[in-house]
Amino acid sequence: MINLLIRRIFYAVPIAFGVSVVCFSLVYLAPGDPLQTILPSDASAETIALVKAAYGFDQPLPIQFLKWLGRVMLGDFGQSIATRRPVSLEVMGALHNTATLALFAVPIAFSTGFSMGAIAGCFPGSWLDRLLTGTAVIGVSLPNYWFGIVLVILFAVEAMVLPATGMGANGSDGFSIFRWADARFMVLPVITLSMVPIGIIARSTRAAVSEVMGQDFVSTLRAKGLSEPAIIRHVLKNALPQVLAVMGLQFGYLMGGSILVETVFTWPGSGFLLSKAIINRDVPVLQGTILMLALIFVATNLLVDLAQSLIDPRIRRT
Repeated sequence: MINLLIRRIFYAVPIAFGVSVVCFSLVYLAPGDPLQTILPSDASAETIALVKAAYGFDQPLPIQFLKWLGRVMLGDFGQSIATRRPVSLEVMGALHNTATLALFAVPIAFSTGFSMGAIAGCFPGSWLDRLLTGTAVIGVSLPNYWFGIVLVILFAVEAMVLPATGMGANGSDGFSIFRWADARFMVLPVITLSMVPIGIIARSTRAAVSEVMGQDFVSTLRAKGLSEPAIIRHVLKNALPQVLAVMGLQFGYLMGGSILVETVFTWPGSGFLLSKAIINRDVPVLQGTILMLALIFVATNLLVDLAQSLIDPRIRRT
């Protein structure tokens, strides 16, 4: 198991380096000058040159990348062009707010999606299978930002039982999940974020369980007189490694936050920070946020690989 962990970490290092190259390079493919948000329209050439030198934009891209990567490895993501605050503080604060949503969205999405898929897969072709599969398809098909707007109209505008936007009565600084006055701001964003993962996990679980149910060992277990609940336990255990891979991707999606969902609810998470950075052309914040989200995906996939190997020892030999 230790050898597997070392090997997976060794594989993750070049992936993380490639991610850093892509994160740094893609930002510069977008049109526009990142300094236009802080420079007046009548700025002189000397002023523009001084500001570019201050942010390092006057150097060749390879040099900029090496210096940026060196600072990042030390935990320094630079300074935001728009707010002049350290990017690390901006990104960590946004990730903390997104993690607050994910703390509730992950168990809701994973447990509901897995239960729906497992029931549908154990009874393929039944009315229950058609109902649950149809519900999962609807969950995947509905645009999450549209669903969020509908929830706002129903529960915030019409019924006036839940707040529409924001993060707590006193903002993100005074937010506490243990106070209902603050926690009620999470209800609509959590439901909206959970919809797509529920549908994807349900469909993936249904496909995996249905595939395992058709294998020969299930018929052998029935021929030996094993009870149906015991057979289902064996089926779910064999289907779990495939489902874990999908759950890992959805966990990354929830931790990354949805730009549109967080924008609809004005939730100051990583998605909302990305949208503001794109609008303001704030290159350091864009690079820092995208890199952190990408590294979360890499770390999540590493943990999923280890979890799969614990559940199915055959994976350790691959």
